[in-house]
Amino acid sequence: MAERYSDRQPPPITRSAVLRLLPPAARHVLRGAPSVLATAGDALGLSLSMPACRASVNATLAALWLAPDERLLLGEDASAADTSSRIAQALGDQAHSLVDVSHRQLGLAISGPHAVTVLASGCPLDLDRSAFPVGMCTRTVLAKAEIVLWRIADDDFHLEVWRSFAAYVSGLIAEAGRELALPDLAVASSDRAT
Repeated sequence: MAERYSDRQPPPITRSAVLRLLPPAARHVLRGAPSVLATAGDALGLSLSMPACRASVNATLAALWLAPDERLLLGEDASAADTSSRIAQALGDQAHSLVDVSHRQLGLAISGPHAVTVLASGCPLDLDRSAFPVGMCTRTVLAKAEIVLWRIADDDFHLEVWRSFAAYVSGLIAEAGRELALPDLAVASSDRAT
């Protein structure tokens, strides 16, 4: 892909006390049979055979379980070509699908003691730690936007959202924060970590 996500301006994000835009990342969706996932995991140095709705993480890459045959791979922005190459080399002619979706979506961090309350304002999931523990991830919705939600710590969530819904989602989160009397920080289209 000639144009990487890091080369594009992010959509306007309403920053708040609980929300920040994550740095650009390489994102791939890998689909395949269990043997394909095991082989790809070996090539990447992390297990892709995790339990349902769980994440597997190593130093530079995370794999999120989206379906029995589907994983969302998140890595450093510069690693996209390497990830694709390693998987292609390991899998050879085994039937699989690997799609670079870095341009399609972006990551938001929702953190702090009010993170669960803010997310619960638009997400139908039970986000109590007993129902949605650290390491759990799933596709869900936030109001009318499809998201991938991953709990990375007790009060820290990683949210993947399509670029076209990012302004909408950040606005919803900011509104929920205002209801809790949390300050908006600003509306910024260049709030990117470098």
